[in-house]
Amino acid sequence: MTAVLDLRGIEKSFGAVQALRGANFLLRPGEVHALLGENGAGKTTLMEVAYGMIRPDAGQILSRGQTIEIRSPRDARAAGIGMVHQHFTSVPALTVEENIALAAGRRTPDHGADDQLTQQLRLGLDPRVRVEDLSVGLRQRLEIVKALASGARILLLDEPTSVLAPAETAELLTLLRGFAASGGSVVLITHKLAEVFACADTVTVLRHGRVTTWGPLADHTMETLAEAMFGGTLPEDEPLHPLSGVAPTEPSTHGPVVRLSNVSVPALDGRGPGLVRATLEMRAGECVAIAAIDGNGQRELMLMMAGLLPAREGTAEIATPVVLVPADRTTEGLIGEFSLTENVVLGLLAGGVVGTGDQSIRARGWIDWAQAEERTQELVKQFNVHAPGVWLRAGALSGGNQQKLILGRALEQHPAVLIAENPTRGLDIQAAMEIRQHLREAVARGTAVLFYSSDLDEVLSWGADRLLVLASGEVRELPATADRDQVGRAMLTPAGSGTP
Repeated sequence: MTAVLDLRGIEKSFGAVQALRGANFLLRPGEVHALLGENGAGKTTLMEVAYGMIRPDAGQILSRGQTIEIRSPRDARAAGIGMVHQHFTSVPALTVEENIALAAGRRTPDHGADDQLTQQLRLGLDPRVRVEDLSVGLRQRLEIVKALASGARILLLDEPTSVLAPAETAELLTLLRGFAASGGSVVLITHKLAEVFACADTVTVLRHGRVTTWGPLADHTMETLAEAMFGGTLPEDEPLHPLSGVAPTEPSTHGPVVRLSNVSVPALDGRGPGLVRATLEMRAGECVAIAAIDGNGQRELMLMMAGLLPAREGTAEIATPVVLVPADRTTEGLIGEFSLTENVVLGLLAGGVVGTGDQSIRARGWIDWAQAEERTQELVKQFNVHAPGVWLRAGALSGGNQQKLILGRALEQHPAVLIAENPTRGLDIQAAMEIRQHLREAVARGTAVLFYSSDLDEVLSWGADRLLVLASGEVRELPATADRDQVGRAMLTPAGSGTP
């Protein structure tokens, strides 16, 4: 059977990060094809190549045996390809039918066609309601309708059930099966293996940009897919980042600085499960690592602990000061147009750390910029931030130097609890080593550090005192000695599922 979509030898790099390494993907008519892989495996990048959002560095795209050129989403739609993204693309101020018209390339809504389409799909959408008035689940359904309205016979869906309730998920999977039965083809990116076995015919697994498994789903079990996603050794050119010269800390004998009891937090922006009845205790001088697939409640946990999200229920007792090293250093950590000194001052003032006596950066209600500059110079030197001067714009620093500045500013506040969210993402090996070294030294001084990385290999190489796994918003603790396969399986199964 001739493939409707055939990706061959796709290569793509983003700077020093190689996202796809000769990846192949074959989609046939009438099939639901599950595309699996851990965080950062290259799943979304591969489908964005197919949809024309990303130009590959090398490789071919074929359809029905013929090479095709897809340089933009418009080319993809002309080829009958539609994509449903993780993030909504509808215009909130417009109605459902107006958004459908935009997706279909029409100037005005076609009431009859739009009504027929929404009724046929049984998605409960009123074409005349504004999108801003729709629930999150209905907005996700609209994304699917928009893709179909453009005439797509190939649907690429990136985590489409992340915001749906179980009953809505079942309805969506039934819809996808019906679409495939009518001759359409579906690519389903998901980390929920139960959905894969309920819906898919074929499966492809990516790991570190390479295909590790491809073939009929009937040839696999949850265990073999988990092994393909998380097990085995790393490719030879994908080294781990060991904590050279940093020994694991001894178990903490200090008192608890974090006590969470049955804490639930609504999903950030209404997407994902949020945090579900989390119970956790951390002690001073303890390093706790988190392993989780994106969108499983880890961000809600960290932001709640940092005081940036309210808990819906439960109790949270957290010693202060608490400092967050955020996931996005350019939008959450620094103001790029401000100088290094100005960014340090903002952070210290926000944390209430201005110093006393000769070390104070505030004098009679004003900022003592000479003192602020001196303190920034000390931080730059202590944390090996390469910069020609402290009045350099923060946006002119490399990513590694930005992250070292953020961490130095955080540790200057002498936190009782430090929360580090993907602190080494996108950094070279040397910069990542320096970040981890400073965090381990903070632990040795008595700071409780909660560390999350979307790279499971980094989590396991960290040498943390304890290891937490979040799945579907539920927190469970695994032995610190758990291997990659055990952790990977736990990341795929909620604590109450009964699956080890």
